[in-house]
Amino acid sequence: MQRRHPLRGVNASLFAAASTFAIAAFSTTFAAHAESAKSSPVTWEDILNDEKTPADVVNWGMGIRNHRYSDLEQINTNNIGQMKPSWSFSFGDEKQRGQETQALVRDGVIYVTASYSRAFALDAKTGKKIWSYSHRLPDDIRPCCDVVNRGGALYGDKFYMGTLDAGIVALDRKTGKVVWSKKFEDHTAGYTMTGAPNIIKDKKTGKVLLIHGSSGDEFGVVGRLYARDPDTGEEIWMRPLVEGHMGRLNGKDSSTTGDPKAPSWPNGKDGKKVEAWNQGGGAPWQSATYDEATNTIVIGTGNPAPWNYHYRSGPNGDWKPYDSLYTSGQVYIEPSTGEPVGFFQHTPNDAWDYSGNNPITLFEMEKDGKKIRAGAHADRNGFLFITDLDKLTARDGKISKQVGSALGIYPMVPDISWAKGWDLASGRPQEVEGQRPPAPAEGETKGKVIEVTPNFLGGTNWMPMAYSQDTKLFYIPTNDWKEDYWTENVTYKKGAAYLGQGFRIKRQFDTHVGVLRAMDPTNGKIVWEHKEAMPLWAGVLATKGGWVLTGTSDGYVKAFDAKDGKELWKFQTGSGVVSQPVTWEMDGKQYIGLASGYGGAVPLWGGDMADQTKQVSQGGSFWVFEVPRTTASNN
Repeated sequence: MQRRHPLRGVNASLFAAASTFAIAAFSTTFAAHAESAKSSPVTWEDILNDEKTPADVVNWGMGIRNHRYSDLEQINTNNIGQMKPSWSFSFGDEKQRGQETQALVRDGVIYVTASYSRAFALDAKTGKKIWSYSHRLPDDIRPCCDVVNRGGALYGDKFYMGTLDAGIVALDRKTGKVVWSKKFEDHTAGYTMTGAPNIIKDKKTGKVLLIHGSSGDEFGVVGRLYARDPDTGEEIWMRPLVEGHMGRLNGKDSSTTGDPKAPSWPNGKDGKKVEAWNQGGGAPWQSATYDEATNTIVIGTGNPAPWNYHYRSGPNGDWKPYDSLYTSGQVYIEPSTGEPVGFFQHTPNDAWDYSGNNPITLFEMEKDGKKIRAGAHADRNGFLFITDLDKLTARDGKISKQVGSALGIYPMVPDISWAKGWDLASGRPQEVEGQRPPAPAEGETKGKVIEVTPNFLGGTNWMPMAYSQDTKLFYIPTNDWKEDYWTENVTYKKGAAYLGQGFRIKRQFDTHVGVLRAMDPTNGKIVWEHKEAMPLWAGVLATKGGWVLTGTSDGYVKAFDAKDGKELWKFQTGSGVVSQPVTWEMDGKQYIGLASGYGGAVPLWGGDMADQTKQVSQGGSFWVFEVPRTTASNN
């Protein structure tokens, strides 16, 4: 079966479900939790030191650098095989779908978001619900890729989360009551928010900022990044991520993003910018990292709109003068003003919806005898990017820094078809001729079908990788698959899919789709890999205990030896695991927690994956695991 308009039909049931399950926003508080009475406000110092405080997880990514690493080692390679569930909690009611969240933990309380813009506070010892919140969702939300929420933020006495109707709310973390609620864009145009917000402190002004992005590239929205006052929710600045669009600072127009003439986007015959520029995409729908040394926000930018690159190119598909800045890349932002100070593009004039949103993990590595501050980004286009952090954060008056900023760009999946490699000096891909889908012939509605590897869901997707501070390896959830791709004619219509492209996802191998790969960032070597029959769609956790842990689409939580990939333990949760695991210590004991509940983009987009995904039960629960004390001491 071919899909000409993947967002039509595929999401009809999703939108209907959103309508059916729309309920009034409410918060339910249960009996006071003993730990709540002694809970302390979350400070910027707590967030800054999150990597070093094993009792808490107060930041998305388990630290401002997004290592997803803990130095806890009570659970280790010798005893993890004895791990058991401590408790589980059901998110309840009929609202299931994908649970892609990452939990936060503070003073014995777990704060976790769930599908349909819900949040829960749970007793970390027992799983007892302290409070719950369910946001009132209108019946015309337009999430492209399931009704997911990927986590929240903590600061002071508040818990923050985005909502599917293009809003963000602050809740009292003791009661779940709404402190403030802000709607930042028009959800009927396709704007949503699925990523976790972040808290950072601007070193220049001393202000603490709540940072969040937006979603909606598939509906032709202009991606925007926001900074807010965490106490009031008032906007401080807004930065659009399409070249030539105007930003805001303190409620007033500030500056355009890059060149006001937007030369990386073509003009039409009338001398004005083409339609695509007005709807340009570039949404920063994932979460930011923060380089404290240079006071810089770092975040990925989404695909340009529409997918069909002919609408963003010159005559006869001449795309080379038009990179569609600042989409499908990583952008570096000055927090006091929202001004971009650096940008590196992963897929110039992206013709495949490879996007560039996956978080940029900040780390140090030694190469050629030198210690280098670097950023690592696993991209949907199939490559692992290692970039020079100091060059990209430099306040040198330049934004686009393709030349000289790449330290290494390595294939992380096999048989990449769209590019044979990269020229590091210029920072440009070596594209393969014939891998850009041709435009429909005159009088036709559909272009010639070509086969592309990886497909638009990517060599990896949103799911964050982990970096071990011990092995110095990245552990990347990847997928080996391909697709048939073709272009279609398209005109922008508010609230409708703005793709101009059709596809069918296909298997690349009979044996597997998902592969957990351990990669060395200094040379791109794949040290080990573990294959799974179904796509991998969950994040990864690494610890000093010598293991890494992730979830599988068929419902397992699995742990592997970080050095060689040997499977050490697994547990069946009853539904697919597509969330982000965390670990913490409480009362001298280490715990692991993650959500279970299958969903996300894969089951919505069909193709060869449809039969696999039908076998997975829906779910919605949070699981906590421990090693019983009788075995935890067996080191």
